[in-house]
Amino acid sequence: MISIKNTKDKILELKNITKVFPGVKAVDDVSFEVNAGEVHALVGENGAGKSTLMKVMAGIHIPEKGNIIYNGEKVKFKNPLDAKKKGIILIHQELSLVPKMTVAENILLGSLPNKKGGRIDWKELHKKAEEAIEKLGCQFKPKDLVEDLTIAHQQMVEIARAISYDAKVVIFDEPTASLTQEEVEVLYKNIELLKEQGLGIIYISHKLNEIFEVSDKITVLRDGKLVDTLDTDKTDEPEITKKMIGRDIEDFFDSKKITEYGEEVIRVENLSRKDEFQNINFNIKKGEVLGLYGLLGAGRTEIAETIFGINKPDSGKIYFKGQEANINNSKKAVKLGIGLVPESRKEQGLVLGMSTLDNISLAKIPYAHNYGFIKNAEVKAIFNKYRDRLSISTTGPKQKVMNLSGGNQQKIVIGKWLCLNPDLIILDEPTRGIDVGSKAEIHNLIAELAETGMAVLVISSEIPEILAVSHRIITMHQGDQTDVFTDEEVTEEKLIKSITSHAKTEEMCKV
Repeated sequence: MISIKNTKDKILELKNITKVFPGVKAVDDVSFEVNAGEVHALVGENGAGKSTLMKVMAGIHIPEKGNIIYNGEKVKFKNPLDAKKKGIILIHQELSLVPKMTVAENILLGSLPNKKGGRIDWKELHKKAEEAIEKLGCQFKPKDLVEDLTIAHQQMVEIARAISYDAKVVIFDEPTASLTQEEVEVLYKNIELLKEQGLGIIYISHKLNEIFEVSDKITVLRDGKLVDTLDTDKTDEPEITKKMIGRDIEDFFDSKKITEYGEEVIRVENLSRKDEFQNINFNIKKGEVLGLYGLLGAGRTEIAETIFGINKPDSGKIYFKGQEANINNSKKAVKLGIGLVPESRKEQGLVLGMSTLDNISLAKIPYAHNYGFIKNAEVKAIFNKYRDRLSISTTGPKQKVMNLSGGNQQKIVIGKWLCLNPDLIILDEPTRGIDVGSKAEIHNLIAELAETGMAVLVISSEIPEILAVSHRIITMHQGDQTDVFTDEEVTEEKLIKSITSHAKTEEMCKV
């Protein structure tokens, strides 16, 4: 059972931690602590050292210097199992569950109860799983298959696993990245339950509104160093942002500029694809940024993939630069002058095991060879140009892209398409999972691309972002185009009403 501690009891303390990787000091003399019944948030730009510090706590990385104090005693974690035995559990952004196994099997994975002779004690397994599930008030059952659960419920299985380990400290790494707003609220309730049971919670997120919603304390890291630790109720977002990036965000971010638009680049007419979207109509001109706003499942990504030739429409037409275009594959889309920065950069936009140079030049390779031999000088020049233009922080062209921060990975994906100088670039959730500084840089880049005459389609689930970058905004709900707003008339309230009123009308029709 989890012992309930006084909220002032210090469970875990890191003193003067330093962790060095080849060519970089990821964490430099950082101290951090978490108390029982407390949510301590860890924030900073990509590359600030959050992930490294988190992995030191979880026994994944061994620090070169510094001490880890657990319940008042100095400890050394040689591996994650050492940390788990002390009750320190890390819940990764990418959930580590086995979809084909049951909830109970996943909760007790690695510590399955056995009978004599080594056989699994299924009765004890389900009993322990049920105890963990009941503490969270979950609706699913121990025998349910994980693959049949929603993402939010799968995350609750991870939390239940932590409870089954008799967790004392739970580390959440970007826990809401794949959750709907309703699922986020469920997560908040579960965190509150863990607090009431006396656990210490470490919460890592790029979303400052979440940080202020759930945390009691905030520690800010920058460039691997500790900047400050503050009580959440004694600070605000502008102060935290300034500490994260070293300057006021207002000084850093230039809002979009309304420009004179050029000729029409793309027009879609009555574009439809069964069970995904129907009768979509819009156009984008040179120098214009069109925003596509809606919740998860609205059909926005599917529209982007259809324009890019990944999927074929069932009906409707696409016109590109005045000519009807039959874009039946991505190769043709690229040849026409279309680039797509996909929603999931790691799965769809990058080859993680390849270098930064190879990734950023990937789309250019078909045009940068001589009799089958790659023009290395040209490829190197591309890398240098976009590393400087996009301020990509990397140790060099040979660094594997998997070792870059999320913000720098996203810049690599954008640079990959910019080197082809497309007429239309589609940005699907361009700032998901990246820090506020990198987010502002990408927002400014979008404005710069529009000023050069490029047509830009931005898909985002974040209202502040879609308002900040778009000249016009289309709203969508469950595959339907619900409204079109100009920059002058749109407000946050109108965007919300456009998708929620549509949803309410549907519900009334079902009654």
